[in-house]
Amino acid sequence: MVNSLMDPITVYTTTWCGSCKRLKSQLQREGIPFTEVDVEKNDEAATFVLTANNGALLVPTVKMPDGSALGNPAVSVIKARLAA
Repeated sequence: MVNSLMDPITVYTTTWCGSCKRLKSQLQREGIPFTEVDVEKNDEAATFVLTANNGALLVPTVKMPDGSALGNPAVSVIKARLAA
């Protein structure tokens, strides 16, 4: 099995979101690689976030390597999901 901690995740954010800034900082501290996408600059990203969160534009939303999404997750939840 490939170490899923090395698989990138996608973090859907905005520039003004405090929770987004906090999660990105925590991911960096934990050494978890991620790609950031600003939902205000990318219509496809906004659509993904709306779909993943039952119509709510909830940020941060994290797309996991398996395609599932987590709305405003704790870094511990992300780590556990990646390790599973």
